[in-house]
Amino acid sequence: MITDRQAQILKAIVQEYIETGQPIGSKALLDVLPTHVSSATIRNDMASLEKAGFIEKIHLSSGRVPSAKGYRYYLDNLLEPINVSEQISELIQSDFSKPRFNKIDEIVEQSARILSTLTSYTAIALGPESKNTKLTGFRIVPLSQQQIMAIIVTSSGDVYNQIYKIPTDLPSEQLESVVRIINDQLVGETLSEVSKRLKTDFPYLVSQYLQTPDGFLSMLDDIIDNVSADHFFVDGKSNLFNYVDVRNSSNLKYLYSLFDNDRDLTKLLGLDQDDPDLDRGPGISVQLGDEFDQQILKNYSLITARYSVGDYGQGLIALLGPTNMPYSQLIGLIASLRKELAKRLFDYFREINGNSS
Repeated sequence: MITDRQAQILKAIVQEYIETGQPIGSKALLDVLPTHVSSATIRNDMASLEKAGFIEKIHLSSGRVPSAKGYRYYLDNLLEPINVSEQISELIQSDFSKPRFNKIDEIVEQSARILSTLTSYTAIALGPESKNTKLTGFRIVPLSQQQIMAIIVTSSGDVYNQIYKIPTDLPSEQLESVVRIINDQLVGETLSEVSKRLKTDFPYLVSQYLQTPDGFLSMLDDIIDNVSADHFFVDGKSNLFNYVDVRNSSNLKYLYSLFDNDRDLTKLLGLDQDDPDLDRGPGISVQLGDEFDQQILKNYSLITARYSVGDYGQGLIALLGPTNMPYSQLIGLIASLRKELAKRLFDYFREINGNSS
């Protein structure tokens, strides 16, 4: 446990190091501490903080820098978010208003673009989970004797299509019958319920019209899985290279591929954890580099914020940057951005569901 004065000194060291990027000495703290103390007292407290592992000495400088433990204490106990200025708030609203959005993914993608532009870091955005999304329509469009396009429409207003190969001897009447069954039996169900029924009672219904229904059901299950999958949007990927040793080509290769693999992104954002005690609330959290599994990310930090769109589910926005990011300003910015993002999504859902009042 550290004293109140030591906490003030640690806070000042973190903030000064974030601002300057240089080790902080006792003299530099004299003018920034909220209460007047002697240089000797500051040195003694810095020695105690160093012994406890909150700050550390690097190279030959007489100054100190925050350690991972020091950053964590600062983030958990000392950080005070700074609200964005009215100018930045208006800029966020303006950037959300510029394009005309035709689907949810475009709104979510725009949020990543805005966050990356305002920070010069790497932004990640994930739309609301699809567990409450319903199937609202299914169609098949013949393209040739062996190809069809399967099209589904969801309650979120999105339209998805995929092209599949079918047997040449499959009568079109049979396909049309199956399409009618899908629209009669599955339209109005959530995507998760549709996926469940495709493995339980629905194969029997389809088998009355198709001699070999497995291929058709696999096709439908495949497109439902694709629709239900998380859709990540990343902007400012190249900004990561500003904080990596460019002499190590394997580091560059890993960072470049990190955002092209949904599994890696899911793990990075902690979405692969099924722990029921894990906090899934609307808070903003920070993960430091030494807390990542990947050693290559040791000089980075990840700020993650969940947002809620009411009954339409929760989504996530995140920012990956160097450990010495200006956390107070960034957390205030992310809080403002996620609020505007949630509003835009809610307005979109309300509009497509016929309630624009």
